[in-house]
Amino acid sequence: AMRYAAAELESDREVVLEAVRQCGDALQFASEELRCDREVVAEAVRRGRCFGHSPLQYADAELRRDRELVLEVVQRQGAGLRFADEELRCDREVVLEAVRR
Repeated sequence: AMRYAAAELESDREVVLEAVRQCGDALQFASEELRCDREVVAEAVRRGRCFGHSPLQYADAELRRDRELVLEVVQRQGAGLRFADEELRCDREVVLEAVRR
C-alpha cells in the first residue's frame, strides 16, 4: 500500500512503521530519513520480506554496518548478508549465522 501513498506520507514515521510491520519490504517506499531510523529498519527486519527482498537492502549504509541489526537479518534470512557492510561480510560470527540459514 505504501507504493500508492502520497509522497509526503513517506516521511510520516507512524505510517511507515505500520507499513513495515505488515511487510518489511515497505521500507523501500520510506523517506531517506526513515531509512536511517534504526527502529523503523529493525521493525522491517523483524517482519521480514514479503516480495523476496531483504529490508536491509533499503536501509541506510550506516545501519548496514550495525552488527546487531545485521545479525538479526542473517538469522532470519542468510542471503541478507549480501546487503551488509563489507566489514560485516568478513565477520566470522555473522557469516556463520548466515550460512546456518
